Amino acid sequence: MALSRQQLEAHWMPFTGNRQFKDNPRLMVSAKGAYYTDTEGREIFDGLSGLWTCGAGHGREEITAAVSKQLEQLDYSPGFQYGHELSFELANKIVELTPSGLDHVFFTDSGSASVDTALKIARGYWCSLGQPRKTKFIGRIKGYHGVNYGGVGVGGIEFNRAMFGQTVDADHLSHTLLDENKFSKGLPESGAHLADELEEIVLRHGAENIAALIVEPLSGTAGVLPPPKAYLNRLREICNKHDILLIFDEVITGFGRMGAFTGADAFGVTPDLMTVAKQITNGTIPLGAVVLGAGIYDAFMDNGGSDYMVEFPHGYTYSAHPVACAAGIAALDILTNDKLVDSVRAMAPILESAVHTLGDHPYVTDIRNYGLAAGISLQHYRGEPMRRPFEVGLKCLEKGFYVRWGGDTLQLAPPFIVNETQINDLVAAVGESLQELA
Repeated sequence: MALSRQQLEAHWMPFTGNRQFKDNPRLMVSAKGAYYTDTEGREIFDGLSGLWTCGAGHGREEITAAVSKQLEQLDYSPGFQYGHELSFELANKIVELTPSGLDHVFFTDSGSASVDTALKIARGYWCSLGQPRKTKFIGRIKGYHGVNYGGVGVGGIEFNRAMFGQTVDADHLSHTLLDENKFSKGLPESGAHLADELEEIVLRHGAENIAALIVEPLSGTAGVLPPPKAYLNRLREICNKHDILLIFDEVITGFGRMGAFTGADAFGVTPDLMTVAKQITNGTIPLGAVVLGAGIYDAFMDNGGSDYMVEFPHGYTYSAHPVACAAGIAALDILTNDKLVDSVRAMAPILESAVHTLGDHPYVTDIRNYGLAAGISLQHYRGEPMRRPFEVGLKCLEKGFYVRWGGDTLQLAPPFIVNETQINDLVAAVGESLQELA
């Protein structure tokens, strides 16, 4: 049915220009495989896998069956003081797919909640060890860690926090976008030295006051920023040296996007804590998690008082929701059974080759890629850095392609089931849209 302008007003939409959208709504009604269908019956290629979420494609019957069965059997179970078997099954599956040494899983209901949970675990860990002064966090400029107060505070996208005032106590490393790395394919050659800024921050604040550093292995929301070669390794070394926890925010990079099960695996660096969400259920039902090592878990258990006492006073009504866990088990089974990580590795060079053909198109100032993810920076209108990506995104939609615009970038992240023709068609649509705006 067609919705009136008045009906559209009831929903205050997130990260959306509500005024423009409600004058010209873009509404999807169904999805299957790599395509959406809109209210006009047009097929729209999903060039961002939902919102970095649906790598296995839409409408997977395995997930539908698992969710339907679970709704009939156990639709909800309290997560405080009681449990259900599926949460333990899913936790063990996650442990199998994440780096060795990350052996415990705390479930949340989103990526944002996972980040705030990880920050609280970090502070709680040091408090449990008798170091309550270690409360400060280090993030990175252009980093995105969700929209809760902790994530906004450690995040480095100024637009996301400008109107909200003080959040958590955090300092920030510089971003890793360097002119000499423009139009790099894969990992940039230059930039590992930027990790040494962490030493300067430690000197400024004192290691005894710093709880953790949080970074995305690859920054997605900022426009696909792969880490410079050896950069993450250097951050790991400095964190070890100064007894600072390293948190990888893998809400986007976790479970396949990088051509590995995690970004940590792809880049060969293991953090102390890892946040995941999105692909964990193939986007079907909200679910997130923090994966952490035994040393952190044991600090809470060993200092938790009597065994009936709550060791970590934190959790959500929907933590480890049984239906979400059923979806997660089915989604991760698809990831492994269909060898989708291998598919990503096979398609990644094709996306790389295709997207870099846009380098000579109007307004393109940089292109970056890794795995099945690519970011395209566009020249600003004077005083309006976000306008041109918005215009290109709408042009792509007219041609039947959904891409994401954010900041001054376009972002491409096709599903893991994509083929070469679909990749080339997606990139061609972006190129045509750029030409039409010239």
